[in-house]
Amino acid sequence: MRRITVNNNVSLDGVMQAPMSASEDPRGDFPYGGWALAGNDEALAAEMGVGEQSGGALLFGHRTYDNMAAFWPHQTDGNPFTEYMNRVEKFVVSRHPQPEPDWQNSTVLVGDAVDTVAAVKQTDGPDLTILGSGELVGALAAAGLIDEYVLIIHPVVLGTGMRLFGGTHQAFELTRSITTPKGVMVAHYVPAGAPEAVP
Repeated sequence: MRRITVNNNVSLDGVMQAPMSASEDPRGDFPYGGWALAGNDEALAAEMGVGEQSGGALLFGHRTYDNMAAFWPHQTDGNPFTEYMNRVEKFVVSRHPQPEPDWQNSTVLVGDAVDTVAAVKQTDGPDLTILGSGELVGALAAAGLIDEYVLIIHPVVLGTGMRLFGGTHQAFELTRSITTPKGVMVAHYVPAGAPEAVP
């Protein structure tokens, strides 16, 4: 069985929308796209490189996948993360049939997100990491399919935007954390108990 890990940037008030650029996810006229870039430094890059070196596969919702697929295959800067993103096995969840994706090593999972991801989770293969994909994370969390959260918590309050958690009550256990010189905390959590829907 594969494990599923969520790896996401969040603000202190839980916002995860458009951390890397203004064009990433402008829904709701979100005015702070790119808010996480100020937290980048060598310490954060080194910590995130740990996940990159561990292998595994990536799992996306269709919106995040489309953004990634429009960017990474066209990078020619020699960045090792570029090579990783293009090489790694990728799954994208879609409610409707999609054309065969152009981004190499990509597979479309057509149908209900919980059902299709649960089926992949039962197969033999590398563990899965979700980047972004807030709606997908919410659905899988409510179904109890997330095994770990790696949250990159930035010292900023945004006051608006899509939040990572909502609609589900869930307790967590902290298993590891580091804090970078810029005050970004990378915290590893595992669920403690089953999720419960908020009444």
